[in-house]
Amino acid sequence: MHEPSAARLGWIPPYLFQELDDLKSRAGRDLIDLGEGSPDQPAPKPVSAALTKALKNTENHRYPSYPGKLAARAAVASWYRRRFHVELDPETEISMLVGSKEGVAHLIWGVCGPGDTVAVSDPGYPVYQNQSRLCGATPVPVPLEEKNDFLVDLDWLSRVAPRIKLLCINFPGNPTAAVAAIEFYRGVVALAEKYGFYIVNDNVYSELYFGRVKPPSILEVPGAKERCIEFHSLSKTFNMAGWRIGMAVGNARLVKSLLKIKQNTDSGPFGAIQDAAIFALQSGARFAAANRLMYRQRRDAFCGELVSHGWGVNLPEATFYVWVRVPPGHDTAPSGESVSFNFTRRLLSNCRVMCAPGTGFGQYGEGFVRFALVAPERQLKEAARRIGNWLAAENGE
Repeated sequence: MHEPSAARLGWIPPYLFQELDDLKSRAGRDLIDLGEGSPDQPAPKPVSAALTKALKNTENHRYPSYPGKLAARAAVASWYRRRFHVELDPETEISMLVGSKEGVAHLIWGVCGPGDTVAVSDPGYPVYQNQSRLCGATPVPVPLEEKNDFLVDLDWLSRVAPRIKLLCINFPGNPTAAVAAIEFYRGVVALAEKYGFYIVNDNVYSELYFGRVKPPSILEVPGAKERCIEFHSLSKTFNMAGWRIGMAVGNARLVKSLLKIKQNTDSGPFGAIQDAAIFALQSGARFAAANRLMYRQRRDAFCGELVSHGWGVNLPEATFYVWVRVPPGHDTAPSGESVSFNFTRRLLSNCRVMCAPGTGFGQYGEGFVRFALVAPERQLKEAARRIGNWLAAENGE
């Protein structure tokens, strides 16, 4: 008898956030869930109003075009020009997406296959590694280590560069919150030009920054469009995660490869959501600024409370994640279980606080956990107090 699943499903581990859901199902009602990076605030009211208006347009209820409305792609090009001073051709260098996750997955399928090697950030968003495996390519973890500020070691990359076809990076980073400067991108692009590989830069957190220096786009590097494609999304910037709307921009051949897969998989984002995205990109700067302020206040409250209880935490410069090493005295685990997962499970059991274990993002995430600041400030302080009191009790204080 045939198995009701493809053999390729055995090539990937269980999806991290499904595992976290299984853990949460056994938690109490007063759980504070900081595990998944899903914004807890609604989209701005004017953006929702733009969607309501767009729903009345009969044309929006027909099948959309595969690359997305030209007006939406033009809005993306205009936003990239204003934000990054990057020029893009809406006709050939931009595709609208059903969220950036879909786009990254389809790009990997469109570019790579059996015999190809994909270098993936580790720790990093699980989709890069899992989709590489599913398409038959071989993923190679690129270590992001604390000693390198969780950036790619370019000397290390130069040693593996001759055998890779695609490099997947993500800055500002999930889960590490690391921010890359333009000088770093110059070095990565130079290696791509020298060795002939392509680059995926996942830039969905570029608008969640807390300092005066805005995170750059890799496409700001002269010549980057020859080898790079960048992904962006409205999920985090405008709290539109459930709307599923994003964009891929950059090298026209890479965009074309992505679209070839999309044409045989989906029919593009709903037209009304694209119209709302146009409004957000054209008029949403004040909403993005308000979001940054909110997350900065949450960051300061949560991290400040943890520090006051003796758990040293560095303030992230961007994203809504806090990436922190498991505290001393808790960096052991039963045989067969990772330190990160053991600490996550104990935190849930003893504090009713959910975080994400670092090992869910790759082997180099061992010994770390990630908190997502997706709860009101009051709950974040309460979560940190629970953790601090538990750690103190465990340490006999």
